[in-house]
Amino acid sequence: MFTNNDQLAVNAIRALSIAQIEKANSGHPGLPMGAAPMAYVLFNKVLKANPENPDWFNRDRFVLSAGHGSAMLYSLLHLAGYDLSIDELKNFRQVGSKAPGHPERGVTPGVEVVTGPLGQGIGQAVGLALAEKHLGGLYNKENYNIINHYTYALCGDGDLMEGISYEAMSFAGHLNLNKLIVLYDSNNISLDGDLSDSFSENIEMRAKALNWNYLRVEDGNNLEDIYEAIEKAKENKEGPSLIEIKTIIGYGSANQGTNKVHGAPIGADDFKAAKKVYGWEAKDFEVPEEVYDAFRQGVLAKGKEEEKAWEELLASYKESYADDYEELMMGINRKLPENFMDQIKSYDSSMKDIATRSSSGEIIQEIAKLTRNFWGGSADLSSSNKTNISGEDAMTDQNPVGRNVAYGVREFAMAAIGNGIMAHGGSFHYVSTFFVFIDYLKPALRLSALGKLPLTYVMTHDSVAVGEDGPTHEPIEQLAMVRSIPNAILIRPADANETRLAWKIALESKESPVVLALTRQNVRNLEETEQVEGIEKGAYIIKDAENPDLILIGTGSEVALALDTSKALEADGKKVRVVSMPSMELFRSQDESYKAKILPQNVRKVSIEMASSFGWGEWTGSNGLNIAIDRFGISGKGDEVIEELGFSVEAIKERIERKFFN
Repeated sequence: MFTNNDQLAVNAIRALSIAQIEKANSGHPGLPMGAAPMAYVLFNKVLKANPENPDWFNRDRFVLSAGHGSAMLYSLLHLAGYDLSIDELKNFRQVGSKAPGHPERGVTPGVEVVTGPLGQGIGQAVGLALAEKHLGGLYNKENYNIINHYTYALCGDGDLMEGISYEAMSFAGHLNLNKLIVLYDSNNISLDGDLSDSFSENIEMRAKALNWNYLRVEDGNNLEDIYEAIEKAKENKEGPSLIEIKTIIGYGSANQGTNKVHGAPIGADDFKAAKKVYGWEAKDFEVPEEVYDAFRQGVLAKGKEEEKAWEELLASYKESYADDYEELMMGINRKLPENFMDQIKSYDSSMKDIATRSSSGEIIQEIAKLTRNFWGGSADLSSSNKTNISGEDAMTDQNPVGRNVAYGVREFAMAAIGNGIMAHGGSFHYVSTFFVFIDYLKPALRLSALGKLPLTYVMTHDSVAVGEDGPTHEPIEQLAMVRSIPNAILIRPADANETRLAWKIALESKESPVVLALTRQNVRNLEETEQVEGIEKGAYIIKDAENPDLILIGTGSEVALALDTSKALEADGKKVRVVSMPSMELFRSQDESYKAKILPQNVRKVSIEMASSFGWGEWTGSNGLNIAIDRFGISGKGDEVIEELGFSVEAIKERIERKFFN
């Protein structure tokens, strides 16, 4: 099956990768030199894709979890015919290049997800496979397998040492994601030295314990054995597959098999020596025509035909199942019915007090009626997060159409899997846990933002009002942390109506993850929010006064407290404006005239938020007052904790008077 041209193509991948790294004087040559054979076999003999249309929906997905090997991926994409020129490879790791240091979704054609932070690629690959299984269950019909593809990932030892890999693989095995295949570049070396210094697991036993199939290829240069292992893995109907492929890191280098070739250029002399080992005679960044021919004759050359056949099948599907087709297309295009908010429950001040986690739960039920593409899950807290869709089953191996995902106590993997689901496309997905535990998943939230993935994070129990659970469960610094992440939008709604509108922002987001910070405790439905048409500007005047002496800025449950405090101050003759600021990020993005209208510079300002004061100076100024909690919380009844920490009308009024009016 394999010819001399195939081996020439493998060595082209190696040579192109090293050339990129040498020119940039930066990068990781070891993986491309050792793993090029498995990558070539996958890309040119197995993968179903169309380089001319990287976004074809029914393509196979590939994730380079070991993202430090990015030079290899860029070499592959170039040779396979993706829109990545030799000139771009020459600009590897340079400003403005389409070949950045680690793979970035949306920057390089053919890159599915952001990888580099080890382990997260495996988690995202699980999400890609989960989305395929779920959407296939929803939309495939007899003779119409319109969603039918595999997810492949390439990982290294470091990926498997990261805790997220255990979480994600456990989840994938539990749900029998049999169309997920992970190639394990097993070379016994980590950055610091021999792998045995830090890692001695039996990966075969671990994989089988997690309900995975395990296969092994002894010679990572044997193209036939690699191909046969992948084809065997594709035949498995029970469980995902891990193929351990034994390789030599930095194959061809004088320092092959050592950590010296992991993360630094090998140098011109060693590169010259490696070329001799490969029998490579072309100049740097020059590729023999036979190599391009090998790719033109490979499976990717059939991608165009496969996509055309799929389009014809989809057209027939549209005629036979018009409603399903329309819903699927709306999911792929991330659209909801026009004026969909008219169908979502609204609230008024006559209704009983309700926690924003509970109003969010009610809104989830309303959204779920609009489209089957809306689904989500929780890290074993759905009853507390109020995230289960009523009347719907859990997603299981036997029930892939279930819309409630039991992620288990796997916060980090849950978020990475959610990223994979969003990268796959076709879904409105959400994940959930307690807000304080966002620390566990923050690296995945960061990749949501970097990868422009509009995953919704439903984070409940958002303040010290958690009470009896004590400081371990009471968020303090988490609001400031999330607000510091570029392209992440945090919304902390004041009541049910703001929660309703926060969900609208989340559903309409195209390129930003949205974090909803929701209360455990009941809050009153504010009369002042009933006429608010939207909170998309991040902050608005909820109660005004002519020529105010003071502006109180509140978020979440503290907006009601700000309103009550304003009345107490007004009783003493003060004129007070109250601003609800559910989202600093959205407010910051407004034009200067709007920001000046809401928060004029010449008026004294007070922020009221039961969390760290960090970041509030941007809005209150150097002479403002930030009523916050710059310490850990305490254990006790929620109301008593709040009062003890200074969040009562009397305590706030006293601090304001002492600061501004004495």
